[in-house]
Amino acid sequence: MNNLVVLPLLLPLCTAVLLLFFKERIQLQRIISAAGQSATAIACVLLLVQTGSSGIQLLAMGGWAAPYGIVFTADFFAALLVTAATITAGFCLAFSFGTVGSEREKFYFYPFFQFLMAGVNGSFLTGDLFNLFVCFEVLLISSYALLVLGGTKGQLRATLSYMLINILSSTLFVAAVAYLYGVTGTLNMAHLSVRIAEAGQGGILNVIAVLFLIVFSLKAGLFLFFWLPSAYQAPPPAVSALFAALLTKVGIYALVRTFTLLFPGDPGVTHVWIAWMAGATMILGAVGALASKDVMRILNFNIVISVGFVAFGLAVANEASLQGVVFYLLHDMAAKALLFLLGGMMIREAGADQLSAMGGLISRAPWLGWMFLVAALAAAGIPPLSGFGGKLLLLQGGLQAQSYVLTAISLFSSLIVLYTLVRLFIKAFWGEQPAGPATAVVAEADRVSNAAAKTDARTDADAQTKPDVAANAVAFATAAKASHGSATQPRNTSRGHLVVAGVLCLIVVLMGVGSEWMAQAAAEAARTLVDPSVYIEAVLKE
Repeated sequence: MNNLVVLPLLLPLCTAVLLLFFKERIQLQRIISAAGQSATAIACVLLLVQTGSSGIQLLAMGGWAAPYGIVFTADFFAALLVTAATITAGFCLAFSFGTVGSEREKFYFYPFFQFLMAGVNGSFLTGDLFNLFVCFEVLLISSYALLVLGGTKGQLRATLSYMLINILSSTLFVAAVAYLYGVTGTLNMAHLSVRIAEAGQGGILNVIAVLFLIVFSLKAGLFLFFWLPSAYQAPPPAVSALFAALLTKVGIYALVRTFTLLFPGDPGVTHVWIAWMAGATMILGAVGALASKDVMRILNFNIVISVGFVAFGLAVANEASLQGVVFYLLHDMAAKALLFLLGGMMIREAGADQLSAMGGLISRAPWLGWMFLVAALAAAGIPPLSGFGGKLLLLQGGLQAQSYVLTAISLFSSLIVLYTLVRLFIKAFWGEQPAGPATAVVAEADRVSNAAAKTDARTDADAQTKPDVAANAVAFATAAKASHGSATQPRNTSRGHLVVAGVLCLIVVLMGVGSEWMAQAAAEAARTLVDPSVYIEAVLKE
C-alpha cells in the first residue's frame, strides 16, 4: 500500500476547495492554484519514479483489499499519463493568467480547473470501473463550467450540445457497468479480466464490450466526434488547450485499458470495430481540416485525426503498436496544448480568427511564428521532433499486423496534418496582410507610436490631435467589426505568455531529441498492456 498513489487526485481536490474561499481575490487564487499544481506535479513525478523502480503501486481505500474495495492502481502507463497531464495542465494554467479575464477568474475558474484535474488524474489511476465513471463525471461537470464561463452566445450553444452528448454517454456508461456487474459480479478491473476470461468473451459480453466502445468513443471523439469542433472552439485559448491536451486522452485511456485488460479475448469483433472507426475518424478529420478556414477549427479537426491515429494502434494491438500508443499519447498532450496556446496568441495578434483576415504576422511576432512551425512539424511527425517516434512505432505495428489499409490511411492523414498546419503558418505569418478593421487598428497604433517618438519635433497643437485620430481609427474598426462580425482589436502578446509557450515548445523538441529514452519509457508502460497478467497479479495478490 502506498498513499502516494492518491495524491495526484487529493492535492487538486484540496486546492479546489481552498480556492472557493477566495472568490474575489484573483491574485491570491493564482498563487494558490499555481502552488497546488506544482505540488501535484511533484507528487506525480515521485509516483512515476516509484513505479519505475518498484513496480505497480496500489492503495486500497478504507483498507478493503481488491476485489471488494475500491483500489487505486498506478502502473507505469498510468503514472506516465498522470505526470504528463499534470505538467501540461500547468502550462495551460500559467497561460490563463491574464488571458481568461477577471470576470471568469472571479466566477470560480481556478477551482473548476483543479476539480477537472482531480477527475483526470483519478480516471488514470483508478482500478475500479464504477470509480472510473465517478471520475469521468467530476471532470465533465468541471469542463461544463469552464466551457460556459463567459456566457457568450457561442459558448452557451456549444455547452448545451456538449452537455447533452455527455449526459447520453454517461447514461450508457452506467447501463454498461450495471450489465457487466450483473454478468460477472465484480467491478474491479483486474478481477473483471479474470472473470471475463473464465466465462469466455462472447455473446452478451461482446454486446457489453461494444456498449463500452460506444461510450468511450463518444468521450474520446473516436468516429462520434461531431460535438468536438464547436465545443473546443468556444472557450478561451487556455481552456481550449487544456481540453485538447487532456479530455480526449482520458477517453482514449479508457478505451486502451478496457480493450487490453477487460475485453482482449475476441479481437475479431471488438478490435475490428475499433479499426473501422479509427480509419473513418482519420479520413473525416482530414476532410474537416482541409475544408476549415478558421484557425481553431483547423486545430480541432487535427485533434480528431490524432484520436483516429491512436485508435489505429489499439486496433492492431501488438507490442510495437501499443508502445506507439503510449509514446504518441505523451507527445500529443504537449503538442496539442502548444498548438492551441499558439493559435490563441495568433488570433490575439491578428484580431481575427479567419485565415482570410490574417497575414503578415511574422513581422510583428516572429517568435510566435517559428514556435508554431515547430509545433506543426511535431504534430505531423517530422523527425527529430516528438511526434516522429510514436508514429514510427504505430506504423511499424500496423505493417507487422499486415494492416496495410489502415497504415496507408495513417500515412495519408499525417500528410494532411502537415499540409493544413503549414498552410495555416504560411497564410497567417507570411501572407499579405489584408485590408480591414484589424489592419486599420494596427496601422493606426503603429502610426501613433511612431509619431509619439517624434513629439519633441512637433508643436503642442499637433500633439493634442493624436488622441482624436486614434479614437477615430478605433471607432472605424468597431463599426467594421459590427458589419463583419469576426474581427476584434489586435493586441500584442505578452512576453510572459510567449515564455510559457516557449518552454512548452522546448519540451516538445526535447521529447523528440530524447526519443530513445521516450521509447524505453513507452516500452515499459506498454508491458502491462501487452501482458495484462502483470497488472492482474499485482492487484489481486493483495
